[in-house]
Amino acid sequence: MESIDAKALHQKITDKEDILLIDVREPWEHENFNIGGLLIPMPNIFKQLEKIPKNKLVIFYCQKGIRSGLVIQRLEQKFHYQNIMNLSGGMDEWKKIIK
Repeated sequence: MESIDAKALHQKITDKEDILLIDVREPWEHENFNIGGLLIPMPNIFKQLEKIPKNKLVIFYCQKGIRSGLVIQRLEQKFHYQNIMNLSGGMDEWKKIIK
């Protein structure tokens, strides 16, 4: 599984790169703080595969990077995604690094 750190992701967002962010947290977590990603809570990911393209970079995030990592492992193994990355440390790390 590939991952990206908060600083590198922030640069991609700043540079307006063509990426899709997907937040796999619960709605209340997303409402409290998010970085603009599409909200698809972890339990719903596999019911909404049509929202996850295979032709551009998709970066998944959660609070600590654990749930998003599990989602990525499953997507890579079962659905053969090769264009996905995990935000290492999740929103906790983002809040520490990006001011």
